[in-house]
Amino acid sequence: MSETYDEIRAALLTAALPHVPFDGWTETTFRAAVADSGTDAALARAVCPRGALDLALAAHARGDKAMLDRIRATDLTAMRFRDRVAAAVRWRIEAAGDREVVRRAVTLFALPQHAAEGARAIGQTVDAIWTALGDSSQDYNWYTKRATLAGVYSATLLYWLGDTSEGNAATWDFLDRRIDNVMQIEKLKADANANPLLKPMLALPNWLLGHLRPPSKEHLRGYPGQTTRP
Repeated sequence: MSETYDEIRAALLTAALPHVPFDGWTETTFRAAVADSGTDAALARAVCPRGALDLALAAHARGDKAMLDRIRATDLTAMRFRDRVAAAVRWRIEAAGDREVVRRAVTLFALPQHAAEGARAIGQTVDAIWTALGDSSQDYNWYTKRATLAGVYSATLLYWLGDTSEGNAATWDFLDRRIDNVMQIEKLKADANANPLLKPMLALPNWLLGHLRPPSKEHLRGYPGQTTRP
């Protein structure tokens, strides 16, 4: 029975991970993964045309899946919403695996030629979190929620990379503070919109922002978003 591309990519990724701490997400690692997994070199290149970059993105996607599996397997009904968000971010970081593997990925996606791929990967992570937690935003809030959470996730991940505390306690405290900051911003936004003095000044910006719509996953893959005609 022939393997699917996803199965071949998964085998290459598993074979690559032991090499990443030493050689990074590089062509050296990719070639080692091909040899260790026993994959035909031409087939491996067909599955991962960009070599180690595609494997790094596959590792990120694997972490997203592990996080989503944990969200779906956990009863979140007794938790405050801010705690659900914090838990999802924590579970995603716990799913990241070996710190040095993640550190090497951060270095890879910090390169100018790969920065867009790194930003897209983080965007997929935060979108997966909001979607799994039931976000139904259909206006500019779709963007602001994801942009804000992307900042929280990125900052917490970088903090975690340098954390030496027992059980990563310092990281989770840092995460809680960042989530509290976000909640304060959301409260300020709500208070501003409810303020009778500010409401007239915010009417036009809110009207314009109200015509923003989230990107269509079916028809506009790869596009930043869409608008409705005023």
